[in-house]
Amino acid sequence: MGFGAGIRKLQGILALLLMSAVPGMVLAQQVGQAQLAPIQQGQLPQVVPVNVATPPAQSQSLVPAPVTLPPTVKPVLSTPEPKPLKKGPVDALKPGQFIWVKQDVYEGAMKIVIVLDTQRIYVFQNDKLIGFSTISSGKKGKETPTGIFNILQKNVDHKSNLYSNAPMPFMQRLTWDGIAIHGGYLPGYPASHGCIRLPHPFAKALFGVTQMGQEVVVLQDTSTPVKRPEPPAAINPVMGPADPTSDPASSPPVVAPKPAEAFPPEPSV
Repeated sequence: MGFGAGIRKLQGILALLLMSAVPGMVLAQQVGQAQLAPIQQGQLPQVVPVNVATPPAQSQSLVPAPVTLPPTVKPVLSTPEPKPLKKGPVDALKPGQFIWVKQDVYEGAMKIVIVLDTQRIYVFQNDKLIGFSTISSGKKGKETPTGIFNILQKNVDHKSNLYSNAPMPFMQRLTWDGIAIHGGYLPGYPASHGCIRLPHPFAKALFGVTQMGQEVVVLQDTSTPVKRPEPPAAINPVMGPADPTSDPASSPPVVAPKPAEAFPPEPSV
């Protein structure tokens, strides 16, 4: 009995709660219908503005700063510097080496050309190169002179009169003041006192084919030509030098010739 009384009491409490909640539910339903009625009739409900704090107006309009792009840097093309022209021989000869093409007969015009900046000598026979060699010319302060020379003297076993009887084998003199072609030491650079040193075998071969008066051209380089010296004016030993202003009809004075020297001075090399 006690359990049933408790159940009836609980049911009574729930009934009271339901009765008190019904008017609120009816009121809520009526309010919802009242709000939906204008919308159903095509009218929008009034929107009440909410007082929201607006940020203060800025005193100046913000203008975006111009975007500065970095300057376009073009890649610098590294142009290689021109290499200096290498002065030197066009052949592969090392100091003391040479080429000599032996001929059956050495006939015809011969040319001998010496180039100082490349330290080379070239020998032509009938415009055909028959030999070329390394040389050693005059060092600084004793430079070999350039120009066109002729062989003035030849001596197989010459000794220097200027430099303590230094041996000058197969010597061929170009000037009377000490310039000659001969065999000697070749270090690979100018080292003589003005002469043109050749390898001994080459000096011997060249000595055997040249003649007295043979022309030898000495160049500083192949791009700098040398001028051929003008021949001296012809002098009549009896009449003396020609005088274009003299009267050809007048008889020239008779001048006795000077006696030749019995012993000419000894040349020095």
